Amino acid sequence: MNRRDFLTTLAAAGTASAAPEKIEPRADTLILLWMAGGMAQTETFDPKRYTAFEPGMDPNRVLSTFPAIDTVVDNIKISQGLEKIARVMDRGTLIRTYQAGDLGHILHARHQYHWHTGYAPPQSVASPHLGAWISKALGPRHPDVPAFIDVGQGLEIGAESDSLKAFHTAGCLGSEYGPFFVTNPMDAAAAVRPPAHIRHERFEKRYERYKRLIEASPELRERTSAEQESLKKSVDNAHRLLNSPAAKAFDLTLEPGASAARYGSSRFGQGCLLARRLAEAGARFIEVTTEYIPFRYWDTHENGHTRALDNKRLIDGPVSQLVLDLEERGLLNRTLIVIASEFGRDMMQEGKPDRPVKDQVTIPDRISEMKHYGMHRHFTEAGSVLLFGGGVKRGFLYGATADERPCKVVDKPVKIEDLHATLYHAMGIAPDYGVEVEKRPFYVTRDGKGRAIREIFS
Repeated sequence: MNRRDFLTTLAAAGTASAAPEKIEPRADTLILLWMAGGMAQTETFDPKRYTAFEPGMDPNRVLSTFPAIDTVVDNIKISQGLEKIARVMDRGTLIRTYQAGDLGHILHARHQYHWHTGYAPPQSVASPHLGAWISKALGPRHPDVPAFIDVGQGLEIGAESDSLKAFHTAGCLGSEYGPFFVTNPMDAAAAVRPPAHIRHERFEKRYERYKRLIEASPELRERTSAEQESLKKSVDNAHRLLNSPAAKAFDLTLEPGASAARYGSSRFGQGCLLARRLAEAGARFIEVTTEYIPFRYWDTHENGHTRALDNKRLIDGPVSQLVLDLEERGLLNRTLIVIASEFGRDMMQEGKPDRPVKDQVTIPDRISEMKHYGMHRHFTEAGSVLLFGGGVKRGFLYGATADERPCKVVDKPVKIEDLHATLYHAMGIAPDYGVEVEKRPFYVTRDGKGRAIREIFS
């Protein structure tokens, strides 16, 4: 082989290796049920030794404040208060060894950014939400239904509002792949209906004027033609939905009363019902959150035990009902449900055993009040991720953590790039799928090197 032939062969080999792997999709839709604020793994899906409350008790003794309960799978136990999820555990895979990134001083918004994009902030590139990547790679399942829908998160929450907005976007991919927001699922129908006081003709004129504004605005003229085109496509997509029969999927008043009641009356429960209706209608990616608001829901800096009890009541029925409803409709096998949080919690450890960070919560030497009983500190060493459908094994347990503090990962650690690669794999997307940004490649997983956990797939 001469030098020219050698270089030609080498270049061809390099091009072939750079092409994303072709993967047969196992799921058509991904539903992310987001436990915002840091779900305590030892109080939910990775229970440890139970210690009942006693005035004057040593906090070092406390690993779990709820006893473990049996599930329908012999080798999987979860925490008391999740009895309905326990009854559907034979449809899912439980990962107990997710390890959050080492981002220094722990801030919820930064870790939520890292989880949702796969990249630790700050970044020189606007990192897309994983829902945007899925929208870009696969496109809509139904031409009139937004591919990426975000349910339940208000973005005007004060000091962390800008940080939340930073990852609830399509980033460098363009506006057309960004989320369609439904802050309150009970008001979802109004979000896809033209204002009642505006006649159809006037509404159509407004739509045309808005498109012209995109082209004429001095600020928007500074954007590239691709950015302008992406923005116009996002406007077109929204307008098409407003005039489509598919908009009925957003109207929860159309759900039969008995069916709707099974999800409960909470925003999260009704969000799960909306997710089921949207999955049926053809949405590609749906996120439903318990909502991140500092010091509320799973952000349990005080009253950890009682707050965890309330949170489990909030999610137990809706999560299990979503699984059962999708199964009954023949959709579970092609829908991947993911229950996750930005990190776990521990009574005593802030950060990781080998990477401790400054404590943000003071735990007294002796617990005399219920408000100090529970999991208060941010624990990034281990957290649980629960998966249903989408080709994952049924009744399967992946990874293990230590039975005594520090309850660190002892088998099969999972980093964010590998967790994301696993979710993308289920959707038929390679970990090195990406786009070119400023003449550089940018991938769905960091450096395109995420590795799917193939062991969890059937």
